[in-house]
Formats: sequence, C-alpha cells, structure tokens
Amino acid sequence: MARKQNDDLLIEDELAAAFLIDDDQSQSVPSPAPEPEVEDQEEPEDEFPGQLAVDVYETDEELIIKARTAGVNKDDLDVSISEGILTVSGTLSSGDDVEANNWHIQECYWGEFSRTLALPVPVKEEEAKAALKDGILTISFPKIQQKTATKIQIV
Repeated sequence: MARKQNDDLLIEDELAAAFLIDDDQSQSVPSPAPEPEVEDQEEPEDEFPGQLAVDVYETDEELIIKARTAGVNKDDLDVSISEGILTVSGTLSSGDDVEANNWHIQECYWGEFSRTLALPVPVKEEEAKAALKDGILTISFPKIQQKTATKIQIV
C-alpha cells in the first residue's frame, strides 16, 4: 500500500491484519492491491476566510446569537443585518509578526473569518444589541410577535 513519506499510522486494513493474522496464516493471505499515491492538495492560503461557529436560540421575547470570538478586538469585528440576513466578520490576529521557519504544531486559526446566516424568526432589526464580553459576542434581537389567528365566522 502506498504511503506518504511521513505517514506513521497504520491504516484500518493494516491495523486489522496486524491483529487478526498469526504467523502461520500470513503466507496464505493475499496482500491488498496497492493504492495509487495521491499528492497533497493544499488549498491556497487566504482564499477562503474561516467560518465563525455560532449558537442561535430564542426566548419568549428575543432571538439570541452567540459566537466565541476570543482574542478579537471589538474594533476588528463587523456585525450587520439586512432583511433577516445577519453577517458577522472580522480578523483574528496572533499578536506577533514572527516569521516561523519550522512549524511543529499549528492548530490555531489566525486571519479573517466570516459567517452569514438567515435568522429563523422575524425580528426588529433596528433594535438589535451586540455586546462583546470575555471573548463571547452576543447579539440579541427583539422578536416580532406574530398575531394569533383570528377565527372567522362562517355564515
């Protein structure tokens, strides 16, 4: 089976074979067909912004959207709403401009992010409130109360 140069992990078939085949049977079991080697296909950097994860819920009176934005200054956030479509975007800076020569682990996302979503209920857009506290962006909208159905008498 073809492997990348730094691949240290056993793939599922190899792992199963390692535990299921004893030495006497290993001669009679055919090896799996080699898989074609696939080159790494990396996406060009900065082509797509990161996507912001959100929680959306409602109470009796409000629709609330929360997002973790730890490390983002409020000046680097943009929140807008138009016709029931909310957009939150911004930039997360690592705070240093060091050019690393050799990354050992890179799990943190740095750069632009954005999220656009259609609000699930009608809201009063002009009365929206947004607050950034302890790395949590909270946006709240008063809901538009829907009138209950009026019964029409049939004559």
